[in-house]
Amino acid sequence: MVSNFHMPPIGFGPGSQPAAEDGQELAYMELPQNMRSYSMHVPDAPEEDVSAALELLGRIADAAGLVAIDGGKARFDLSRLDPAGRRLMAETLGHGEVAMRLHGVPAMAVQESVFAGVWALKGEGLDCVEVGAVPAAAQDRAFAPRRAATGPKTPLAPGVVNAPPLAVELFDRSACWTPGTGLHVVNLTLLPHTEEDLAWLDAALGLGSSEILSRGYGNCRITATGLPQVWRVQFYNSMDTLILDTFEVTAMPETAIAAPEDLADSARRIRDVIEAIR
Repeated sequence: MVSNFHMPPIGFGPGSQPAAEDGQELAYMELPQNMRSYSMHVPDAPEEDVSAALELLGRIADAAGLVAIDGGKARFDLSRLDPAGRRLMAETLGHGEVAMRLHGVPAMAVQESVFAGVWALKGEGLDCVEVGAVPAAAQDRAFAPRRAATGPKTPLAPGVVNAPPLAVELFDRSACWTPGTGLHVVNLTLLPHTEEDLAWLDAALGLGSSEILSRGYGNCRITATGLPQVWRVQFYNSMDTLILDTFEVTAMPETAIAAPEDLADSARRIRDVIEAIR
């Protein structure tokens, strides 16, 4: 009769192998442990009257549902809420995966809430929530140059090898881009290049006004160049090691965009929180 109990195999596991002659032990790279996921947080029911904040949350939920179906954007001013309502709003929205720094006048900090597609915008004279796939200002300001692109004729420095033809390709794709044009990616990770190539491309493409960080299983850092529709998109693993380095020619990299199904889910979850508070 065959027993269901099996002895562990011999010759495996810690201590099963002879030590190295130099006394060193094999050290394994630590594996990632955590990944961000949503769990509903219900703020404590405040003693103060927060009916105005709850009414505004309801309007935000309605807007998320409509934007999920029809697209577009909706903006809600938070500056008129009293301190209790403002605290409830901040605790309910929390911090999601995507943060943005938008340069210009006024400079703007953008933080996605825990509800995808619901964004908190702050700046001089600005305190609001915007509902949409991505904040309008992130696209409108993106390619306003903080450092102008010098173009494919940027003077060559020693060590620049493969960058000039890449710049020609990106400038051509930028010039030909129209709404509805498919995504075009230049994958630097798969192409031979030098540090001097990267520095030359940085000068040739310039620097735009939108910087985006998407946190998840690792980080994705997105930077607008000074060339319309061209973004630098860099993926890092959970130990902050660069694993994928690309240029994307598109209106907005998909990593920073809330999908319609995300917005519909956000509408439902906001309503759940409102009911729980009440």
